[in-house]
Amino acid sequence: MPWKIPQMINGSYFPLRTVTTAMRILLLVAFLAATWMRTLYAAPFLPANDDQVLERLPTSTDPLARELRTLREQLAQEPRNLKLATHLAQRYIEVGRAESDPRYYGYAQAALSPWWDQPQPPPTVLLLRATLRQNRHEFAAALDDLARVLEVQPRNAQAWLTRAVILQVQGDYAEARQSCARLSRLAEPLVVAACIGNVMGLQGQGEMAERLLKQNLQSSPQADVQLRLWALTVLAELESRRGDEAAAEKHFQEALGLGVRDSYLLGAYADWLLDRGRMEDVRRLLQDETRTDGSLLRLALAKRGLGDPSLDHHLVDLKARFEAGRQRGDNSIHQREQARAMLHLFDQSGEALELALRNWAVQREPWDARLVLEAALATKKPEAARPVLDWLAETGLEDLRLAPISFGTFIE
Repeated sequence: MPWKIPQMINGSYFPLRTVTTAMRILLLVAFLAATWMRTLYAAPFLPANDDQVLERLPTSTDPLARELRTLREQLAQEPRNLKLATHLAQRYIEVGRAESDPRYYGYAQAALSPWWDQPQPPPTVLLLRATLRQNRHEFAAALDDLARVLEVQPRNAQAWLTRAVILQVQGDYAEARQSCARLSRLAEPLVVAACIGNVMGLQGQGEMAERLLKQNLQSSPQADVQLRLWALTVLAELESRRGDEAAAEKHFQEALGLGVRDSYLLGAYADWLLDRGRMEDVRRLLQDETRTDGSLLRLALAKRGLGDPSLDHHLVDLKARFEAGRQRGDNSIHQREQARAMLHLFDQSGEALELALRNWAVQREPWDARLVLEAALATKKPEAARPVLDWLAETGLEDLRLAPISFGTFIE
């Protein structure tokens, strides 16, 4: 899955994962997300007008639900109250990330609708719009929004941090590192360490990055729990790429032990377990996390390894979700998951290679490279992996998971 953006809200941070969602037609998105299973097998629904009610959510006594309801009611009375609208949008983004529920990203955009299409939106709106565009893989548009924020607010730490993470996803490590460096006088040391440490690890400086992160985690015992979770996840992935399995699992478990729901962490740990053949552990970890495509995919991979008879149900569900995404026009957002499913679940290596290469054109993280390499081998088309091999040589990416694939098989 794409890397996550640590989001600063009212002085705190939380990791924001790239969420798959189609947001071009806001009301249609809300409908599709809210009535997912019905739309899997039915023709797409378009509301007759903007006032048509698509769903009535149940009243809840949950404090968060009450908070959101109160904010919605206040914003309905003052729809152009910028401070209120951006606060509600921020809360929706946080909930959407925590629950892996794309509806909340649509709600966030709706809260910002009075300013969304303005030629010169306020910087707070531009920053939130960049976050939402990044979730849709509209990276160029997101970076443009961030550039506009930084023109007027060159000390905006959140803008620099968001820019750094998007550039990491795109594989532009030199520019990402420069953005991380700009945080040195704007954010607390653990934020800077996690940002720059992740880039260092991707540039072949993993050992130094690990030391940096460990030192800052040790010296920041009172850091916000979301920030610690992000830093621990970065550290665990660094250790995994360098082959320090005991340390990686220790820090994955420490992050999970913080008690914060985080879909990115679950996916990263599930991938680590899958690579070690610990299928039963993956099944226990994800058995109640099938709402997102990524979690369902990993659960299906584990059940295939276990010979679980319920696998067929998951395969049907995955195919239907991918088809629904294609019909909505957001197929490009799911290409990594589709490539992995086609390669390892449906044994369609040719289609997997096509999807992996299209995905590589959009995002270039270690998993994106791995899928291209694996699919090229499966189709016996090693030449198709040349762009990835060149990129690995150029960046100096340090990842022992890729070494047996790239160096042991692809020979000039």
